[in-house]
Amino acid sequence: MSRVPTPPPPGEMTSGPVAESWCYTQVKVVKFSYMWTINNFSFCREEMGEVLKSSTFSSGPNDKMKWCLRVNPKGLDDESKDYLSLYLLLVNCPKSEVRAKFKFSLLNAKREETKAMESQRAYRFVQGKDWGFKKFIRRDFLLDEANGLLPDDKLTLFCEVSVVQDSVNISGQSNMNMLKVPECQLADDLGSLWEGSRFTDCSLFVGGQEFKAHKSILAARSPVFNAMFEHKMEESKKNRVDISDVEPDVFREMMVFIYTDKAPNLEKMADHLLAAADKVRAALTVNELAIAKIFSSARVIASYVILTSRSFSAQYALERLKVMCEEALCNSLSVENVADILILADLHSAEQLKAQAIDFINRQVGSCRSFASPGFRHSTHECSVLRQLGCKDGKNWNSNHAADIMETAGWKAMIQSHPHLVAEAFRALASAQCPPFGLPRKRLKQS
Repeated sequence: MSRVPTPPPPGEMTSGPVAESWCYTQVKVVKFSYMWTINNFSFCREEMGEVLKSSTFSSGPNDKMKWCLRVNPKGLDDESKDYLSLYLLLVNCPKSEVRAKFKFSLLNAKREETKAMESQRAYRFVQGKDWGFKKFIRRDFLLDEANGLLPDDKLTLFCEVSVVQDSVNISGQSNMNMLKVPECQLADDLGSLWEGSRFTDCSLFVGGQEFKAHKSILAARSPVFNAMFEHKMEESKKNRVDISDVEPDVFREMMVFIYTDKAPNLEKMADHLLAAADKVRAALTVNELAIAKIFSSARVIASYVILTSRSFSAQYALERLKVMCEEALCNSLSVENVADILILADLHSAEQLKAQAIDFINRQVGSCRSFASPGFRHSTHECSVLRQLGCKDGKNWNSNHAADIMETAGWKAMIQSHPHLVAEAFRALASAQCPPFGLPRKRLKQS
């Protein structure tokens, strides 16, 4: 049975105009279903217009409203003599009338619903009144064994009924204040603070460009910057940090993220932002020995070792940015760039992106018939992948999509510079599509 709902939360009622009083109307609908199986259906000899009726049913033991199904095996009249007619009949009703929607379907040999027909609106029922379909299904189609609608000569009808009950009104007075709280502007304000170089107290030099920043914000967002500025390092004394091997526009995007938690140009430079992680980390590791010399406490040294052993993303509290980059690159995967993205993911420990790139290659291949392209033959020669996987050779393998991938410059470069990735891609493909050799083995769980 349907439950009477509570009124919507005040927050849902504040979008748009706000009224001092309100009313929430819920139209109650009771839904229930019924299954009727007619055994030895092909032996039904009723003439046109003659009827079979089911037993009565209701929504529950306490419901006095009774229904039944009515079938005309050979149609209701001349117009429908080649069809089975099916109706829902209201047998008993304590009310003068009731409105209901209904849906009929047949269950096939797999107990799946098929040949469903549904009323387009709620019909008005009175006691003794029925509604349904005069031409529910053609008899020749129903009796054809190839269609599987009469398994063991049993016709199974499934009926779903939705009965409209009384509506319920819930009303009240608004007790909320009418003040509108402005949206949070913290990210925009911090972004403006950095863009305007206001009240800055340190400089970061990247590719010959100077980026002024605030030590307190960098330290709050990045454990590495925090360690750098907290201890007596050159960067802390001179308020200057030099970072090499990172493009200024990429570093600028990273700084925008540090200040605002947003990356407006992510789609354009996701690969560069991902690569910048390792590059910036490498540029800053030259300071690690200096930090270690300054640390005198064993506890502090231990803490620092733990800190510097983390990935760049964890060090700089930019895990969110890293995953955003991976997601953007996943969305841009194509035959032309999948090899390049796979190399990028492997170089910078982007495991989720790497898995998606390998999966993309597998899906593009589509079937384990293999690759006849020169790139494939070269890769199998270099890596002996097929022999590692237990496959005999590549003579019977063929795939247009795979050939497209392996003709790209990125794939050919990967064969030369990262043959282990070629092996991983083929291993995943063979694992998914080639029949196993010997006893099955458990697949390693990714961390």
